[in-house]
Amino acid sequence: MPDLLADFAVTVTFPVAWGEMDALGHVNNIVYFRYFENGRARYLSQVGFFDVAAGRAAIGPILASINCRFRYALTFPDTVTVGVRVVALGADRFTVLHRVVSQRAQVVAAEGEGVIVSYDYHLGQKTPLSEPVRAAILALDAAAGITLT
Repeated sequence: MPDLLADFAVTVTFPVAWGEMDALGHVNNIVYFRYFENGRARYLSQVGFFDVAAGRAAIGPILASINCRFRYALTFPDTVTVGVRVVALGADRFTVLHRVVSQRAQVVAAEGEGVIVSYDYHLGQKTPLSEPVRAAILALDAAAGITLT
């Protein structure tokens, strides 16, 4: 599995739960978005842009869009690893690539991109990414061998 997530800055691993499967016997499609969210939350925490303990900050991330390409039907029992990395960095937003890998089958189960916008929750509008967050994104991804411009 190392090659499937080698160029991802952040990974998080957890078991597939029995209750995540639907009546057709595979993990329901909405659960993949939860997997993405768990990985994205870890990434945002690591770059200092998401602090649950701080409560509702004035400036923080907001998910503008997300997509998913389902490639392999996950079932219980399994363990998944979700990788997250930034693939585009703008003035007020960045795009993350999510990848879900089945440890049992050693395959990519799903991939998708999400656009995260820097948002001022008090003013109700987007705002530029702070320099500390931008620098943390560049540093975290550089440590994984990813070069962003």
